[in-house]
Amino acid sequence: MGIRGILFDVDDTLIDYSATARVGILRHLRAEGLVERFDSEDAAVALWRELEEQEYPRFLAGELTFHGQQLLRTTRFLERIGVRAEDPAAWFAGYAARRDTNWVAFAEVAEALTGLRARTALGVVSNSARDHQMGKLRAVGLHEHFGDAILCSAEFGSAKPESAIFLAGCAMLGLPPGEVAYVGDRYDTDGIGARDAGLRAYWLDRTGTGSSGDGITVIRSLTELVAAEDFGRLTA
Repeated sequence: MGIRGILFDVDDTLIDYSATARVGILRHLRAEGLVERFDSEDAAVALWRELEEQEYPRFLAGELTFHGQQLLRTTRFLERIGVRAEDPAAWFAGYAARRDTNWVAFAEVAEALTGLRARTALGVVSNSARDHQMGKLRAVGLHEHFGDAILCSAEFGSAKPESAIFLAGCAMLGLPPGEVAYVGDRYDTDGIGARDAGLRAYWLDRTGTGSSGDGITVIRSLTELVAAEDFGRLTA
């Protein structure tokens, strides 16, 4: 059975979230005079990312709002370096302003999506808030490839790897799961989640360390999808 639709993750799949967040937090720390509180810039970035990885899942689980997880990570981050978080919302807004002027898509993405859109329906399924992700996609000029076919967990009410959000993404494209591929950078959340929901699962492993198996196909870039003459030959 051929692939007639492809759903994509956004962060670190289409957009280089990790690199952009690094630029944003370091610029903000310099502006706030806080870089010297860390042993190195890498240590500052590592702490910021560590706290995001701890608190963001609580938003996905419904324990915190999208805004709430931002405030909590900010408060914890500042406490770790001995700074009182008098207005964590303003502090995070300062970081976000410096981050959001630097969004960048991976080099092959725009060309790949153009080629794929000529042959398949495209959409987004993301563990985030729709306005937030739309802002990123507009900033890098990718929003036109998806139109209104953008589904995010904050509005939908459940998050990857739950099957419901993958199946809702397929319904959004008007296609059965067996005719839809899902492409994401996380093996567990994206690869396993999509596979278990009945989609064709593609793990985008840009590091080149993973291997295909257990119903999940590894690709190194989106160019590999475009190179296939017939999506029916792409089998997971």
